[in-house]
Amino acid sequence: MTRQYINSLKEQENVNEVFRASNKQLRPNRNGALYLQIDLSDKTGTLTARLWNANENVYHLFENGDYIHVEGKAQVFQGAMQLIVKRFYKVPAEEVDPEEFIQTSSLCVEKLLEKMNALLDTIERPELKLLTQCYTEDGWFMSRLQTLPAGIKHHHAYRGGLLEHVVTMMGLAKQIGDAYDYLDTELLLFGTFLHDTGKTVELECEPEFAYTDEGQLLGHINLGISMLEEKIHQYEAITGEKFPARLALELKHMIASHHGEYEFGSPKLPMTVEAMALHCIDLLDSKLAAFHQLMEEDLNSSSPWTTFNPALQRKLFKKN
Repeated sequence: MTRQYINSLKEQENVNEVFRASNKQLRPNRNGALYLQIDLSDKTGTLTARLWNANENVYHLFENGDYIHVEGKAQVFQGAMQLIVKRFYKVPAEEVDPEEFIQTSSLCVEKLLEKMNALLDTIERPELKLLTQCYTEDGWFMSRLQTLPAGIKHHHAYRGGLLEHVVTMMGLAKQIGDAYDYLDTELLLFGTFLHDTGKTVELECEPEFAYTDEGQLLGHINLGISMLEEKIHQYEAITGEKFPARLALELKHMIASHHGEYEFGSPKLPMTVEAMALHCIDLLDSKLAAFHQLMEEDLNSSSPWTTFNPALQRKLFKKN
């Protein structure tokens, strides 16, 4: 029997398939009756599922990260596909192929790493070059960079998404730095590499995409600055010299201000041209990725317009 992938489900289609469960919640409806809400996923995407008339016993039948066999019906609600569950049961992990449930970047990780290293190799300033090595020779950091998403839901929310996001931004940083002669291209390029390094501590992908305790309590901006301070100490231990204080300050400011606006969770506004350029590049890549994902996954195949997306606060014109 052909597998029912999430990205191929149709309105009112009967579903009888195995998915990976995450983010389970027992919620009350308007009348106070409990229902179970779950995120179900396979390698093609994630959707929200609901089981009405649930209770604590049902809630404890499985854990986040488990595989469950679900019977129910797909339906569109507020522009997104959801699944109304009739019944389900837990499936032992050894009975499924885990590759069917891992969402990954469509780009080759090896090629992304090659591009990242090639861009970093263009940096000639000795202090930045050695500091780069402190990151790239850290096996734990590089493993996390390659496997984690860039976010839980909003953009690049799949394995390898963090690396894809960073490398795409670095390519843009090099071009923009070369286009504006008053920008410090090496500083912009390295700051772009650094801006989301804290996500290697903030996020987790097993047993599900989630925030770590450090991520919940501190956030990736604080964690990224802390990681930079650790790498600077490593640089100083290797060289026996102090890392330039002004350069360290500018790099920290780029991490601290890359969200650009207080309303977007930025502790500081960009106050250098390189910090402003970094924010614009980050905004560009995240927004374009979100637009592309909406058009690729849109259920409204018969219309040149997508369904309304609450996160983006608009419909998108697909043209064809």
